[in-house]
Amino acid sequence: MAVTRNEVRAGAYYDSVILMQLQRGLATLPDVIDAGVVMATPANCDLLQAGGLTSDVDAGPDDLLIVVKAESEQAALDAISRVDELLTRRRSRASQAFRPHSLEAAIKQLPESRWVLISVPGRYAASVARDALRFKRHVFLFSDNVSIDDEVSLKSEALAQGLLVMGPDCGTAIINGVGLGFANRVRRGAIGIVGASGTGMQAISSAIHNLGYGVSQAIGTGGRDLKKEIGAITTRQGLAILANDPNTKVIVLVSKPPEASVAADLVSTATDCGKPVVVTFIGYAAPARHIGPLYFSSNLSDAAQLAAELLSVESSLSIAENRDARPASAGYLRGLFSGGTLAYEAMLGLQLFLHPLYSNVPIVEAQRLTDPVTSTKNTVIDMGEDEFTQGRLHPMMDNDLRLRRFAQEAADEDVAVIMMDVVLGEGAHPDPASELAPAIEQALDRARRHGHRLDVVMIVVGSEEDAQGLDEQVERLTAAGAIVFQDTIEAVNSVREILDPKTQSAALPVDLAAFQEDLVAINVGLETFHDSLAAQGARVVQVEWRPPAGGNEALMSLLDKMRT
Repeated sequence: MAVTRNEVRAGAYYDSVILMQLQRGLATLPDVIDAGVVMATPANCDLLQAGGLTSDVDAGPDDLLIVVKAESEQAALDAISRVDELLTRRRSRASQAFRPHSLEAAIKQLPESRWVLISVPGRYAASVARDALRFKRHVFLFSDNVSIDDEVSLKSEALAQGLLVMGPDCGTAIINGVGLGFANRVRRGAIGIVGASGTGMQAISSAIHNLGYGVSQAIGTGGRDLKKEIGAITTRQGLAILANDPNTKVIVLVSKPPEASVAADLVSTATDCGKPVVVTFIGYAAPARHIGPLYFSSNLSDAAQLAAELLSVESSLSIAENRDARPASAGYLRGLFSGGTLAYEAMLGLQLFLHPLYSNVPIVEAQRLTDPVTSTKNTVIDMGEDEFTQGRLHPMMDNDLRLRRFAQEAADEDVAVIMMDVVLGEGAHPDPASELAPAIEQALDRARRHGHRLDVVMIVVGSEEDAQGLDEQVERLTAAGAIVFQDTIEAVNSVREILDPKTQSAALPVDLAAFQEDLVAINVGLETFHDSLAAQGARVVQVEWRPPAGGNEALMSLLDKMRT
């Protein structure tokens, strides 16, 4: 009959890789049916119980729990007695002879280090990261289960000091040619990556390598960085680093779709990089293939292919030189559309850089305009909706209501751009320019007289075969002072240029030196990361980390208060 025996070692901490190896070693011993070696957290104990290994013992989360199920009691006891021998064998294979027991001691041993890798249990990780920032080191924070509040605090502190916190829950980075965490070995090159998706970064960096190109830097952010609470602090720092890095010519940004307010700020930062940026918001329906310096990929492989293509086209690397040099226009957008689908397509592009954005036909509910008759901030109105067409003709046929709304918006000195469509063809107004052009000319003249900068951006849809005459309509609207396009996304891009025509590189709060020299690091946590860095030629010191105060939360809190 099978027998299960256990042993608890109070305060004996080992990382998860050592525990996995020890568990496998015990499971291969004679007459052992199964074994479990874990830190005795409630979750780990539940998993042991579910797996048929009784774990009803008096142990805490910082205690080592060893459970062996064997054919006999003697076999179980013999297996447990071999634990120290197995641990000794592993230590004898360790590549680092002396291991400091604190981060401070490790820094004294390797003062050239600029990076600290942290992969300790989440409840201790924030404290270790704060120590790293206190010693002016950049942080790769692999640990998960770190609170949102701690993440905001750590990243804000790092930002103030010109340091970088990648993470928490950052699985992948490539710094100066050395992979951190879960990373692939790829050649160095001119494509930089910023990513809130670890496996996404791995897929893109590998694809770039397989296409014959290389990666300058791959900066991980952690999966929550693009949440509203965090505000993309690390992502924006990463974009600024790559924007100012002379070895990076094309940038790839990869993540799940960010929240709308974060996306608008992030796209603005990406636009200001002065370099082509391939945007890969996984699961996001991109509004176009290309808006200004931003290029939208459909998937991870496409992102790598697009980045490689941009790198091979020299002219694409000088986007900033071709942009409008005028000062940014301070004010809001008002869109007055007769075509519902055109309004929707414009919204998809505009929401990337305008926030807040409101509409009577919102893409997401947060964009819903309270009163369609009254615009607020950036507003796009589909005037073909029911509230505007009851008892009157559709605006493609009758310009009256739209002309009234246009005059109202143009008189508002908080408005910088008015965007409108003109749809030609059968059944539409026989000569829309005859009514729209005088109104545009009058509005622009009034704005000039009042010292108010106003631009009118038009989208004209039709063909030269239409009775209204496409070329004639475009000529008359242009002569009135409108900026005219026949493509919605081109019009959206014009609006972006008018409202935010910056050409300088993004501000750089982080010293580039750490990204221009061989990687020297200190590893606190998983020993496999130490071994990986050493195997890649990096200089690295492993800290023999143990939970502070033996994991006693009350004592830890007291020690923290004494330090501050």
